Amino acid sequence: MSNVAAIIDVLDSQIEKLFLKIKNLEQINFDLINKISYTQSASEAQNKAFDSLRLKYDALKSASSFLGSEENKKETKLKINTLVREIDYCIAQLST
Repeated sequence: MSNVAAIIDVLDSQIEKLFLKIKNLEQINFDLINKISYTQSASEAQNKAFDSLRLKYDALKSASSFLGSEENKKETKLKINTLVREIDYCIAQLST
């Protein structure tokens, strides 16, 4: 009878250890889910900031090309031609 009681005690202690491990793993899982959520929101914020900076960069690049910088002469001419065509189109639309 004492042999069965010893086996039950061993099983009971092993079950308690397993429950503790489960609770520990659940806490780790919860922490990891929170970290994932935080990194996703941080990533989205960085993407928005990047997009904003990209728009500002493009605007500065366009302004620089309109000012006639030597580096972007061809691009400047193309942009001016595009603007002239758009203005001509607008005038034609207003005329009709």
